Amino acid sequence: MLLAGMSAMQRHHLSLSLTNVIVLVAVGVLLPVMLSTAVGIVAVVLARGAGGIVTGVLVISFTAAAAGSALIAVVLTGKKASLARRQADFLANMSHEFRTPLSAIRLYTQTLQSGRLADNPEETARCLATILRETEWLDVMLDKVLTWRASSRDSMPLKLETRTVTRAVADAAERFRSMVAPGDVDFASRVDSRLAVRHDPAALNAVVLNLLTNAYKYGGPGKRIRLRTRDENDRVVIEVQDNGIGLSQAEQKRVFQPFYRAPRHEQGETSGAGLGLAIARHLVHRHRGAITVNSVPGRGSIFTIRLPSANEAL
Repeated sequence: MLLAGMSAMQRHHLSLSLTNVIVLVAVGVLLPVMLSTAVGIVAVVLARGAGGIVTGVLVISFTAAAAGSALIAVVLTGKKASLARRQADFLANMSHEFRTPLSAIRLYTQTLQSGRLADNPEETARCLATILRETEWLDVMLDKVLTWRASSRDSMPLKLETRTVTRAVADAAERFRSMVAPGDVDFASRVDSRLAVRHDPAALNAVVLNLLTNAYKYGGPGKRIRLRTRDENDRVVIEVQDNGIGLSQAEQKRVFQPFYRAPRHEQGETSGAGLGLAIARHLVHRHRGAITVNSVPGRGSIFTIRLPSANEAL
């Protein structure tokens, strides 16, 4: 993990160095361009013969081409700087995300190691349960990063099977239950779908789990999350509903973009890498499905997945 972090930082510094180089190149081109343009204009104005006019036109043409090159360099500079900022933000956000469960794991492990709970089996069991929950959160976060890396490079093959989505959805619900403390969230799931779908169970599991963890993250006090599946004509519908902070119309248009994190209206932008919903959309589209959100600020959100049945996909 440390080596990976060092490698990322090295790439970040390299990115900044390349940006500086591009800036220098842009400045080095712009100054000669302005001087050459002035020379070309003077040559055209003072020219007394065809040769002078041709020279002036050639100089101006050259400067126009050089100006275009400079403009491209400036654009590349902006993109490079933007990429560097996104890399830095990503590293900072992921570091924060990993630090929270790691701190809890360390605290409870030290408590168990101290021996103070040797004669208290109930507290020992509570500590172990917390460690397992935090480990699950770490595992989910790692899965997000690895899945995004593979999907962004189109190197994530799908192992498609024709069956109902019941198993994939139920496994995601069970894993989510193992990630939250008892009584921390009012969570219920209901599976009413009977249509077979051509899908990758592991990928669909990741999609549903990302929606559930997103609903948990943006829920306020008294979290309430509902997971439902049903058949709708030749489509299978999967819904995740929460009673969280909700999304404005502008936020709904951006929420599936990579690295976008909807703000908590009282606290500003929330923590996280902003990959969960982007991964969900990518995987749903690879299943020839669609994912949408319907939300009202202050009243929660409903994320809806629609997948074609196996009959429709044929």
